[in-house]
Amino acid sequence: MVATAAILWGTIGIYIDLLNTWGFTSIEIVAFRVITATILLFFYLLIRDKSLLSVQISHLYLFFGTGVLSISFFNWSYFTAIGETSLSVAVVLLYTGPAFVVIMARIFFKELITPQKLAALLLTLLGVILVVELFSDTGKISLYGAFVGISAGLGFALYTIFSKAALRRYQPLTIIFYTFLMSSLFITPLSGLVTPPTLERLQDLNTLLVIISLGIFPTVLAYLLYTEALGRIEAGKASITTMTEPIAATLIGVILYGEILNFLQIIGILLVLLSVLMIQIRNNKIINGETS
Repeated sequence: MVATAAILWGTIGIYIDLLNTWGFTSIEIVAFRVITATILLFFYLLIRDKSLLSVQISHLYLFFGTGVLSISFFNWSYFTAIGETSLSVAVVLLYTGPAFVVIMARIFFKELITPQKLAALLLTLLGVILVVELFSDTGKISLYGAFVGISAGLGFALYTIFSKAALRRYQPLTIIFYTFLMSSLFITPLSGLVTPPTLERLQDLNTLLVIISLGIFPTVLAYLLYTEALGRIEAGKASITTMTEPIAATLIGVILYGEILNFLQIIGILLVLLSVLMIQIRNNKIINGETS
């Protein structure tokens, strides 16, 4: 489920490319994504089971964490990092996220930091560096660019931590609905969606179909799969597995846009896939009285 979610996230470049071509800004695209997801989920839950819309006020901090501190903050930091550095550098800085997850999962959920996880982290980071060709596109990285890039990794990690905690009380559909609701309430006033040029472009049927697809596939469906998976596997393992996303994005570039992979990129893909397989290997060693 995590790998499928990561593949769906990897397709987001297709939507961004189309919407950018049609004149929409990055923050407008983020707003479209979370608002569409919120509306779709609301009507789905209303029809399926109204009780899933019920949460305690005292638990809203969990959804503030997933929606504002993670989704909104992560998207802003990531897009800013791309502008301050480059796409390649921003992707690598973003994928410091699994390291944050492994550390925080140890603190909050008592998940073990095993040599297996550390080796997988190093392999995935090296693999992502090779896939996005970091060394051919680094140049001079500003301190601010590095800071917002790592902040994107932290924001990316916070979704895993807050949603893992929320799963103790709520179903995955409830979590992702309130995640996107919180994000929508936060980002809409900043997006400028009600300007005349934007409203005029939204009257095009093709644009609306792309926006709805953006809300369904790399958003609602992807986050549902990932959140559901967090109830079944460790947060650290789930986060490391999400690093298949840049692999998916790269392969989409090859298939749809005719991009060509070089030897180092192929090695990078194999390293990431190896690391994902590595953390799934079960052993029978007893640690602290539990089978790992």
